[in-house]
Amino acid sequence: MIRTLLPGRNPSCERCLSIPCPPRKSSLTDTFTDLAEAFEEQNPSANLVLNFASSSQLAAQLREGVTADIFASANDVQMLAAIESQRIDPVDVELFAANRLTIVVPAGNPAGIHAIQDLGKPGVTLLLAVKGVPVRDYADQIIENFPRDIQVEIYQNLISEESNVRQISTKVALGEADAGIVYASDFTPDIADRVEQIEIPDALNVMTAYPIAVIVDSQQKELANGFVSFVISTNGQAILAQWGFTPIHIEESY
Repeated sequence: MIRTLLPGRNPSCERCLSIPCPPRKSSLTDTFTDLAEAFEEQNPSANLVLNFASSSQLAAQLREGVTADIFASANDVQMLAAIESQRIDPVDVELFAANRLTIVVPAGNPAGIHAIQDLGKPGVTLLLAVKGVPVRDYADQIIENFPRDIQVEIYQNLISEESNVRQISTKVALGEADAGIVYASDFTPDIADRVEQIEIPDALNVMTAYPIAVIVDSQQKELANGFVSFVISTNGQAILAQWGFTPIHIEESY
């Protein structure tokens, strides 16, 4: 997340926090909106300004010197980029949530998908993210666990590569494909009655972690640290769990 509302644009905003967040078409959008609202309720004088973009775009903006208070990333690669640009002190990095992959199918599971290898059955239509998007990298890692012939069969059924994971779940919900591989957190309330999840066993799955940190030159260090503490608190972790993320902190309530 990156500061988009600056004191210079709003002189009365003395307790504004700018938080660059991962993509707008992501369950993290909903999650951080709820986290910000809950934090503001507990801190009425605080004003959190969320800037949603891809983690790589946000890390690039930080490298270019954009003003911000907190950076939350969808992967550790972009957090490392922010550290290398000296905008983040590595000792300040906290992991605030984890996620895992799942197969999403239309309600009723018309293609009879029950496991990863079923994605290679004749006639199955499959959606994945485009190469280079983290969820696609993780999906490829899972598929690589299977014999070469099964891998070939799965990729032969790939009918479209989507630019973001939310597009996959939305298209499956609309019945435009028999299955897709998404994050568990993308099984959101707005599509829950139109799709089903087929869990991927832990032995095959990929667990991803999400880092957050206060920017080294933040002008609101105390408030920023307070928000990070809230995110990893029991209350913050409960909000993350509501949106399908796996909590990784058990702290005292904020």
